[in-house]
Amino acid sequence: MGFLRYSVLAVRVLVWVLLASLAVFALTSTFGIAYERNNALRHAHADVQNAVEQSLSAIAMSLWQYDVSGLNALLSGMVHSDVVVRVEVLGLGKTVADVRQPGFSGPIDRVWSLPVLAPDKKATIGSLRISESYAEVNAKAAETLTTLILIDLVKIVGLALVLFTIVYRQVARHLHQLAMEVTRLGSSDTVAALSVARKKRGNYRDEIDILVDALNRFLTERNEEMRRRSAADKQRRLAEQALVQSEENLAITLHSIGDAVIATDRAGRVTRMNPTAERLSGWTLGEALGRPLPEVFAIVNASTREVVVDPVQRVIEHGQVVGLANHTVLLARDGQEYKISDSAAPICQADGSIVGVVLVFSDVTEKYQAQEELRIAACAFESQQGMFITNAERVILRVNQAFIQITGFGAEEVVGKTPRLFRSGRHDERFYALMSQALDKEGAWAGEIWNRRKSGEVYPQWLSISASKDNAGATTHFVAIFSDISERLNAQAQIDRLAFYDPLTQLPNRRLLLDRLAQSLHISTRHTRKNALLFVDLDNFRTLNDTLGHHQGDLLLMQVAQRLKACLRDGDTVARLGSDEFVVMLENLSEDELEAATQAETVGDNVLQAFHRDFTLDHGVYHATSSIGITLFGGGILENSEQPLKRAELAMFQAKAAGRNTLRFFETQMQADVSANASMEADLREAITKQQFLLHFQPQVVGTGRITGVEVLLRWQHPDRGMVSPGEFIPLAEKCGLILPIGQWVLQAACTQLAAWAMQPDLAHLSMAVNVSARQFKQADFVDSVLATLAQTRAPAKLLKLELTESMLVDDVEAIIAKMGALKARGVSFSLDDFGTGYSSLSYLKRLPLDQLKIDQGFVKNIVSDPNDAAIAKMVVVLAESMGLSVIAEGVELQAQAEFLAHQGCHAYQGYLFSRPLPLDALESLARSV
Repeated sequence: MGFLRYSVLAVRVLVWVLLASLAVFALTSTFGIAYERNNALRHAHADVQNAVEQSLSAIAMSLWQYDVSGLNALLSGMVHSDVVVRVEVLGLGKTVADVRQPGFSGPIDRVWSLPVLAPDKKATIGSLRISESYAEVNAKAAETLTTLILIDLVKIVGLALVLFTIVYRQVARHLHQLAMEVTRLGSSDTVAALSVARKKRGNYRDEIDILVDALNRFLTERNEEMRRRSAADKQRRLAEQALVQSEENLAITLHSIGDAVIATDRAGRVTRMNPTAERLSGWTLGEALGRPLPEVFAIVNASTREVVVDPVQRVIEHGQVVGLANHTVLLARDGQEYKISDSAAPICQADGSIVGVVLVFSDVTEKYQAQEELRIAACAFESQQGMFITNAERVILRVNQAFIQITGFGAEEVVGKTPRLFRSGRHDERFYALMSQALDKEGAWAGEIWNRRKSGEVYPQWLSISASKDNAGATTHFVAIFSDISERLNAQAQIDRLAFYDPLTQLPNRRLLLDRLAQSLHISTRHTRKNALLFVDLDNFRTLNDTLGHHQGDLLLMQVAQRLKACLRDGDTVARLGSDEFVVMLENLSEDELEAATQAETVGDNVLQAFHRDFTLDHGVYHATSSIGITLFGGGILENSEQPLKRAELAMFQAKAAGRNTLRFFETQMQADVSANASMEADLREAITKQQFLLHFQPQVVGTGRITGVEVLLRWQHPDRGMVSPGEFIPLAEKCGLILPIGQWVLQAACTQLAAWAMQPDLAHLSMAVNVSARQFKQADFVDSVLATLAQTRAPAKLLKLELTESMLVDDVEAIIAKMGALKARGVSFSLDDFGTGYSSLSYLKRLPLDQLKIDQGFVKNIVSDPNDAAIAKMVVVLAESMGLSVIAEGVELQAQAEFLAHQGCHAYQGYLFSRPLPLDALESLARSV
C-alpha cells in the first residue's frame, strides 16, 4: 500500500503510455493485417494466373482431341494451389472435365473464366472456369501476423515498465514526500523548514529543488507575519474587552429606560437604539445602524400628515433640548402608526462641542385613542337610532333624543324604570327569559321585538343589547340600541308579493312555483306517493291580443286564473309562468302510477270543462280553449325542479299538435327528440363558427336541357354525422334564430361564386337562385345587407334571383313589397317558391314585383296521373302568362312530366331528370359540356 501511495503519478504515466502505445499499435496492426492479407491474395492470384496461362495450350489441345483423362490430369495439378479449389472445362454446351480440391467444403470467394481456343487460334472451342477460395491464404497470413503482434505487445509493455520505474524513482517518490510535508505544516501551529531526502547530485538543481527552496522562503516570511499578528491581537483583545464592558454598561442603562431611545452622530446617522425604539420603529439596531434618522424615525403631523422637521437638525441649530407635541405620528416600518410624545437633546464632549443627538420618545397611542373613544361615544349616543343605558339591575339610567322621538316617552318618564314599561304583550315570558339568558351567558342579544309606544301603538323594533363589563368581568351596564322597522317590514312584504306573485292574476309566479316544486320533490323522496304537473296554455291567445288589444287579453287571463283555482283541491298550486301559460301542481296523489295519472287527468278534464263557459270581456263574450300537458313526478325519483316542468311543457306542445283544446301526457320519445334537437343546435352553432357548410348547385334548364341558371342548396358536412340533410337542420335553425347567420353566409358565398362566373365567358350567363327565409327577409337591414354583399363581391345583381315562399306574405305585406321594390330597382329578381301550397292571395300577388312563379314539386309528382295536379299546374302557367311572369317547375324526374309541362306551356325545369344537386366542380363541368 505504501508503494501505491508513493507511485500515483508513476502509475498514471504508465497508464498513459500504455493507452497511447496500444492505440497506435491497434491502428498500425489493422492496416498491417489488411496489407498482408491483400499482399498474400495478390501473390496467390499471380501464381494461379501463371499456372493457367502455362496450362492453357495443353488444355486446348486435350479439349480439341477430347482427351478427358488428359484434361483431368492437367486440372488436378491446378487445384493443388492454396487458392484454386475447383476447375471446370466446358465445351460443346456441356461440362467436359470438373476437378475439385479434395475435402474442400468452404465458401467460394471468386469464380472467373477464360476462353479455350483451338490449336490454330482461330475459333473458341470451350471455356475454362476457375473457382477460388481465400480461406487458406487468409489463415496463413493471420497466423504470421498473430506472432508479430504478440512480439510487439511484449515490447510495448516492457517499454512502459521502464518508463514507470524511471518516473517513480526520480520524480513521484520525492513529490509525494514533499506533499506530505506541506500537508503536515498546514495543520500544525509550528512552522519548520522543508527537506526532501534525495541522492547527492552534481552542481545542477532540478525543479523539485527549486520548489523546496521557494516553499522554505514562504515559510520564513509566514513565521515573521505570525509573530507580528500575535502582538497586535493581544493589544486588540485588551481594547475590545474594555469596549465590551462599556457597551454592556450602556446597554443595561438603555434597557432599563421605559421610553424609546435613539442616538445619532452629528450627521444624523443612527448609532444606538434600545429595544423599545426597535419595537416602535420596526427597525432592529443592526438594520438601522448608519442610516439617516428620518429613514428610521419617520414622523408626520397627525392632522395634516405633513412631514415633521428632523429633530437632529433642530437640536444642532438651537444647541439645546427640543420637544415635539403629542399630535406627532410615528410611521413604523411594518405600516403601523403610533401617537408619540418625544424630546431630543444634544450629546456633548468635554469641550462642549456637539457630537450627536439622543432622542427619547414614548407611545401615547392608547391615551389618545381613549380620548377619541370618549368623543366618539358622545357623538354615537346621539345617533339616529334609539338608545338607552341601564345598570346591571336593568334600571334605565339614560336615553338619547332618538329614543324620545321613536317611543314618544320623555327622559323623565323612563329614567329609573325598567324596559318592562315598553312591553306590547305579543311575546310570552319564555321569550324574555331566553333574552335574559343570552345576556347573562353571552353578554349580547339581537333580534326583532314588538314594543309599545307611549300612545299605545304596537310597532316592530330591531333591538341590540350589549353588556358592559368591568376589569373583573362583572356586568356593570347594558346598552340597548333599537330602530323602528315598521316601514321595512311593510316594504319587505310588498317586495315578497312582487317577487313571488304575478301582479295581474295574483297567482304564484314562476319563482314561487319552482320553490314549491323543489320542496315537493324533496318531500317526495320520503314516500312513494306521486305528484303531477299540468301545463295549461291558452289557444290562439296572440290573436286575441292582436285583434282586441292587450287590455282584453288581461281581462281573459284574470278570469282564467279564477276558474283554474276553482278546479283545484286545498293544498294544490296554480301559478302563472308568463303570458298565457299556467301551471297546476297536484300533490299527494296515489302511489300507483296509473291511478295517479287518472287523478291528474280528471283535474285536466275539469280545466277543459271550465273553458266551455264563455268569458266576459268589454267587447262582449269570448270563447277560449286551452291545451294541457301532464307529467307525473315524485315517488322517490330524484330530479331537479326544471325537469318535470320541461316534460309538462313538451306534453303541452304535443296537445297543440293534436289539434288544441285537448290534453296529452308526456312521452319519453318527446324528451329524446328535445335532447337530440339540443345536441344538434350546439353542433349547428359550432358549424357556423368552423365553417362546416358548403354549397351544392342544381341546374335550371330550358327545353331539352340547356342550362340557364342554378338554385343554391345548402349542405352541412358534419365531422361525425357526415352530410346532414337540410330538412333536419334548417327548421331547427329557423326556430333558434341561427338561420340569420346561416342565410347571410349562403348569400355571401353565392354572390362570391356568381362574381367568379362573371369572369368566365362560358359560365357568365348563369343566374343563381338563393332561398331567403321569412325571418331573414323580415330583418330591418335586409335590403342594405343584400346590396352590401353585392357591392363587396362585385356580383352582377341582374343574375341574382331571391326565392321567397308564400308563407312570408301573411304578415306585413306592405313592408315586403317595399323591400322587394328597393332590391328590384338595383336589378335583383324574385321568384315565388312553392306557389299554390300556401297563401296564394291574388290581390297581393298582382302587387308583388315578382319575376317568376315556381310550380311546387308536390303538383309535379303526380301531374301525369292526377287531373287535379294537372289542372293546378296549368292554372299556374296561365296565371304567370297573364301577369307577364316566367314559370319554372321543380321536382321534374320523368320525361313524361317534362313533356306534359311543355304541352301546358312550361318550358323551364329543375329536377333529377336533368341533374341532381352537384358540387361546384361537377356543376361547372356539366355546364360547359351541355
